[in-house]
Amino acid sequence: MTKYFLYARKSTESEDRQVLSIEAQITELREFAKKENLTIIAEFTESMSAKEPGRPMFNEMLAKIEKGEADRIIAWHPDRLARNSVDGGRIIYLVDTGKIKDLKFPTFRFDNNAYGKFILTIAFGQSKYYTDNLSENIKRGIRQKLRKGIWPQWAPLGYSNDYKTKTIVIDEQKAPLIKKAFELYATGNHSLKTLKDILYNEGLIGKKNKSLSVSNIEYFLKNPFYYGVIRYNGELYEGTHPPIITKQLFDKVQDILKQRHRATRKKKYNFVFRGFIKCGECGAMITAETKKKKYVYYHCTKRKEKCYQPFNTTEQDLTNQIVYGLSKIWLNDKTINKILQDFEKYRGKENNNLSYQVQ
Repeated sequence: MTKYFLYARKSTESEDRQVLSIEAQITELREFAKKENLTIIAEFTESMSAKEPGRPMFNEMLAKIEKGEADRIIAWHPDRLARNSVDGGRIIYLVDTGKIKDLKFPTFRFDNNAYGKFILTIAFGQSKYYTDNLSENIKRGIRQKLRKGIWPQWAPLGYSNDYKTKTIVIDEQKAPLIKKAFELYATGNHSLKTLKDILYNEGLIGKKNKSLSVSNIEYFLKNPFYYGVIRYNGELYEGTHPPIITKQLFDKVQDILKQRHRATRKKKYNFVFRGFIKCGECGAMITAETKKKKYVYYHCTKRKEKCYQPFNTTEQDLTNQIVYGLSKIWLNDKTINKILQDFEKYRGKENNNLSYQVQ
């Protein structure tokens, strides 16, 4: 009995931009299989772009084929299987090695011979070309919009997208609150946290009607878009959208942000072990804090699951545990020499790279 795997895929775009939804593909493929007397033993579906390798269900299906669980695939079109050279090459290779004996498509004919594989390669190549060309067209369109001073993405907070004119207009409800946020922070009397509470009480909320976080507020306070300049990929463009604030007000806010950032950096404590140690019981990260401005304690963040580890461990106790653990490690002379040789090679490459950069 011939065994087919059914594979249906759509990208993560909205349904109205898909040629066929997954449900429609499955229905069409089942009817096609019934008409052609094909036996489908399993179905694999996923909503994921095939522009890059790494689709979980696609990889699982090929792994089962390599194990011999099936040796045929049925899909709507070759571009459902691959839009990149890696996945397309894997399919061709499995056909070459006999792991895949047949491919069936309602919209494309495949014959398992030299000419059939050549045509399939062209089909995969066309799919990749379509993806690459689409990407280039999108990038070119974005660059053209930026040259014209048009923001190419979703409107920032305080603005809205006018789909009729394809421009960005001021949000009459949120824009005054954005301006108020800049004015309040420019006085120097408010922190980002107090500003967050004020704006929430005033009714300024973000997406999904959620309150803005401190990082959200800091982000828009640093965004030159609000005085009429577009920042995109590190470059600045003169925008055609109406500004909400003046550049003078924006610059004043930036000065205060910089001053407070420098003050925060001076007070920041450098915890030696934070950031690379995990709890041995639950696997969550270990964090640190100071007490009485001089004693350092480490503890599990307890963010994964219930953990019974002690709440606090002194830095000295943790240091002793690490020293004790390292004392159990023994390296023979051969391993030590290998490590030193690799280090010398690495240092030599770094020196060469540095010399090249200086030239």
